[in-house]
Amino acid sequence: MKSKILALSKNEEFKSLLKQKKISNKYVTIFFGKLLNKNKSKINISFVTKKKIGNAVKRNKIKRRLRNIVNDAVKKVYLKFDYSYLVIAKPTMLSNEYTIIKETLFRDFESIN
Repeated sequence: MKSKILALSKNEEFKSLLKQKKISNKYVTIFFGKLLNKNKSKINISFVTKKKIGNAVKRNKIKRRLRNIVNDAVKKVYLKFDYSYLVIAKPTMLSNEYTIIKETLFRDFESIN
């Protein structure tokens, strides 16, 4: 099955999302909102991990975890496909269990809808 996730690519998209709504928890900060000229059949989402979190191996581990969680969220939880999302990871992502992070993010995605 092809992925329904499409990454944000333009600088303007990131800047406009940062000015819109946000929801934050212990693990991530999620910026979300509607973008113009967006493909409605795919979900626009990007993951950001800052260099302050750790080396490339740690940052890529966090992004893999987030990508996997969002793939599950697309299948199980109702995510608005007309919204675009920007997920910024926090350092606590590395030290906690995957299942706890997944439950927390599912709750946040449900509260967005």
